[in-house]
Amino acid sequence: MPQLAKLSSKGQVTIPAEVRKALHLKTGDTLTWEIQSDGYIFVRKVEPVDVAYLNALNGTLSEWNSSEDDEAYRDL
Repeated sequence: MPQLAKLSSKGQVTIPAEVRKALHLKTGDTLTWEIQSDGYIFVRKVEPVDVAYLNALNGTLSEWNSSEDDEAYRDL
């Protein structure tokens, strides 16, 4: 069912409770707004990135980091 919200003079809206519940939103969460060329806009919750984990993972992927790999997977 559609949910309505009013835009304030400061460009703010209150996200309806049903939408907050569906997105599992809590205070401090980050949202992304994706604007499509057909005029549709999608809003979704952005999960935080664990930078330490990604840095550790990056070190294990060096065996796949070559110009041959770049060429093989370029069109994917």
